[in-house]
Amino acid sequence: MKKAAKFTGMFRIVETDQWDEDFLNLVTQAYMQIYPDGSGRFQFGAVDGSMDCYWTERDGRRTLEFSWEGFDECDPVSGRGWAVLDGDTLKGHLYFHMGDDSGFVAKRAKLEH
Repeated sequence: MKKAAKFTGMFRIVETDQWDEDFLNLVTQAYMQIYPDGSGRFQFGAVDGSMDCYWTERDGRRTLEFSWEGFDECDPVSGRGWAVLDGDTLKGHLYFHMGDDSGFVAKRAKLEH
């Protein structure tokens, strides 16, 4: 799954169009984790989601697209999203089904020793 290799890993969500940093890191440091098997997880604010990822092309760039489901303050939520990788930065958009949406920026987390 060579297409997935560049996208896999832990990314810290550092910016969104819709929510400020205090909200993003409300429960834990906001993150998006993408696994080699095409699954993933993310958490920001009180939102915790499980991702089903696939790879496609968007405007000639390799793109991660995903559907997701999870919880927002214990209420079930779901949606979709996409991201492109620019160096060690994911830039994309997250959509809640029948709800909010926001652009986001996530930076690859550095390994801690």
